[in-house]
Amino acid sequence: MTATACGPVDGTVEVVDPGVPGERPARCVAVVGGTEKVFAGHFPGFPIFPGVCVVEYVQRGALATLPEPGSVLAAVESARFLGPVFPGSTLSCAFTWLRDDATGGWRCRAEATTERGLAARVRLRFTAPAEREATG
Repeated sequence: MTATACGPVDGTVEVVDPGVPGERPARCVAVVGGTEKVFAGHFPGFPIFPGVCVVEYVQRGALATLPEPGSVLAAVESARFLGPVFPGSTLSCAFTWLRDDATGGWRCRAEATTERGLAARVRLRFTAPAEREATG
């Protein structure tokens, strides 16, 4: 399975392991192509993949491994960038899914790594499908 979307990045995310909530994390990979448009201005002569683009790849992977179809992103609760992502890097993401008992939705803790080590930790919150219909 692959996930694509309209956004600041052109690449796709491939699901390597859909995971099982409470048992094992879901896993996805994406190759950060050197032709990504964001590299033209970030930074000239020393291209670094912007943090917002790392979050975009994490969000795409999370959507592709959601434990409950129909849930939608409600919030990026936190994002901590711990290492650079360069053109040609393979971004590997591990997703730990937890049920949000207060809302019936899902919370996701994600770690994104490259060949050089940990690049980011991101926490996302997703609405439950019924919550979406009630507010939508």
